[in-house]
Amino acid sequence: MLSNMCRNSLAICVALGCLVLSVPGSFAQNIAAAESTLPAQLAQAEVEQPESALWNALRSGDHFALLRHAVAPGSGDPAGFNVDDCTTQRNLSDGGRDQASRIGARFRSNGIVPAAVFSSRWCRCLETARLLGLGPVTEQPVLNSFFQDFERREPQTRALRHWIAKQELTAPLILVTHQVNITALTNVFPQSGELVIVRRSKTGTLLVVGTIRSD
Repeated sequence: MLSNMCRNSLAICVALGCLVLSVPGSFAQNIAAAESTLPAQLAQAEVEQPESALWNALRSGDHFALLRHAVAPGSGDPAGFNVDDCTTQRNLSDGGRDQASRIGARFRSNGIVPAAVFSSRWCRCLETARLLGLGPVTEQPVLNSFFQDFERREPQTRALRHWIAKQELTAPLILVTHQVNITALTNVFPQSGELVIVRRSKTGTLLVVGTIRSD
């Protein structure tokens, strides 16, 4: 039920003031507050913003985009996975490469170029990030998948929050990562190639303002 609620009701949150999570100050208290308010807020009526408003938000500062890598058939990674060897990994299909290029074109058509692009070290994320064509791509380990080791979920998500808190967000910021990472941070379950637009408030609170699907 949570995944459906996340898809249908968490996609637009700024108008509703939905609290997704907070950058740690008093971490345990922030998470407890988020968990106590989340169910009721997810049940509120949907408020859809036009896609143009989401692109405007991303250009305005204090926002960033989480992007799940483009289509890479399968799930997880095969036995013998090596992060430094793309031949051991689940990689983009031809359709996924085309999808990544089209996502980049949508950024450019909405006036977002160049952008600061950071990526998981996984090859499918790096290839997605490079095919966007929005500028140099920087590897960022806090965006790496923890699908094969869920014990890393909380500490790695906490590290990602800290890293986000330190970013200036004066220019468009795009983080190319995995479904598990995005869901852990936002409670949104994105499709391949889907963007999740997030606002960082002056207090460090992260609010999901909407999602943009590639197809």
